Amino acid sequence: MTAPAPLIALTGASGFIGRWIARHLVAAGWRVRVLVRPGSESRLPAGLPLLRHRGTLTAPEGLAAFVAGAQAVVHCAGQVRGITPADFEAVNVAGTRHLAAAAARAKVRRFVLISSLAAREPHLSPYAASKRAGEEVISAFGQAFSSLALRPPAVYGPGDREMRPLLEAMARGWIPVLSDLSARFSLLYVEDLARAVAAAVRSDAEGVFELDDGRPGGYGWHEVQAIAAAYRQGKARLLPVPEAWLRTVARISLGLARLSGRLPMLTPAKVNELRHPDWVCDNTRICQVLDWRPQVDFATGLPRTLASPA
Repeated sequence: MTAPAPLIALTGASGFIGRWIARHLVAAGWRVRVLVRPGSESRLPAGLPLLRHRGTLTAPEGLAAFVAGAQAVVHCAGQVRGITPADFEAVNVAGTRHLAAAAARAKVRRFVLISSLAAREPHLSPYAASKRAGEEVISAFGQAFSSLALRPPAVYGPGDREMRPLLEAMARGWIPVLSDLSARFSLLYVEDLARAVAAAVRSDAEGVFELDDGRPGGYGWHEVQAIAAAYRQGKARLLPVPEAWLRTVARISLGLARLSGRLPMLTPAKVNELRHPDWVCDNTRICQVLDWRPQVDFATGLPRTLASPA
């Protein structure tokens, strides 16, 4: 009788990045159990033999059954929108602690956290601070399991709804510049991130690792402009957005969110992140410890993304 494939417990599988991680883990031969929040089931990737466990990170009593029998946990769920620091901390810190505690009690071998490059600059925003704190939560579990945290930069690709409007504007020849023109930043195609997660699960390497698409020194706005122009075979224009205008819109967005109860994407704290001059990664460390190399740069990933369904 054939033994069942090893089991991974995956959070965040209904999100853009989590869906791609689920696909790659299943393709690699894992059984994948996903944590399904109320109302999120319809967003799970179609056609995959996923084991579904209903629950939330903020209800720790249900997490023991979620991680039971798993060899590894991949924690991709996170709170990216909020009004107060508590909005982020409830999921990114307390929720991570609940999940790690359940994994430790279940004697899970491996814990992989999908953090964010924002964690490198925790002073910029409550979101960034909560992602750094989530990394520290995992590290504090010490010998309970081996752990690795990934800090991706801006992630894009098929299925993304956050960056796609910007990419579609580029395809029309207009590039909104939300930071200073001198800023530099890294990018990462979503399937490269999913491949890195699969490699991290197989590895025993520990620590916090940045990763990007392998372009040394990242991208500047003029390089993005050149890539957009090549894609559309025509001119592409940079449209600098004044910081004062951006911050005014962010304050209005935050005020409306407080009145409506809806969580805003653009806030004064998010502007701090957007205006930061250096979001460049270096793959040197991660490529030394994981069997992983990025395969898709922005010149290749832009047309792939725009050719996919919106």
